Amino acid sequence: MTREKVELPPFQALIDAHWRDVARLARAMAGPVDGDDAAQRAWEKAYAAYPALTSAKNLRSWLLTITARCATDVHRARKPQRPLEDAPPVAVEGPDAAAWPDPDLWRAVNELPERQRFAVTLKYVGDLDHHGVAAALDTTPAASRRLVSDALATLRSKLGVDDD
Repeated sequence: MTREKVELPPFQALIDAHWRDVARLARAMAGPVDGDDAAQRAWEKAYAAYPALTSAKNLRSWLLTITARCATDVHRARKPQRPLEDAPPVAVEGPDAAAWPDPDLWRAVNELPERQRFAVTLKYVGDLDHHGVAAALDTTPAASRRLVSDALATLRSKLGVDDD
């Protein structure tokens, strides 16, 4: 059985079109410190797999799925760390949580269980539909709907928001 050759755009065109989406999703899922590494790893994996693609449909979702998996790998590889007793404070670039549009919301999102946090992040930061969320989390679209729904219910409850 031979595969039909698919006409793919140059990989650089893919980068130009989607680098912001990949970076934003990686930082949202892996955090501001590890997000850039997760995004870089996602681009490496995408570049390696690109020539073997059998379809040029929905390349954005394909990239975001790779990004979500790389960010999940980074998150899972983290080991609990104790703060250094005598280390000077480290300045990290980026906005302080208090400067975010809604710091209470982001604190509540951060407290969600891992799969719910990833599902809601993929849905609303990555702008994936439930099929894309399901592919990124290795689950079914129905399960991704449930994860997002449960996450939103928890957030509404914690923040005291009515469904009205």
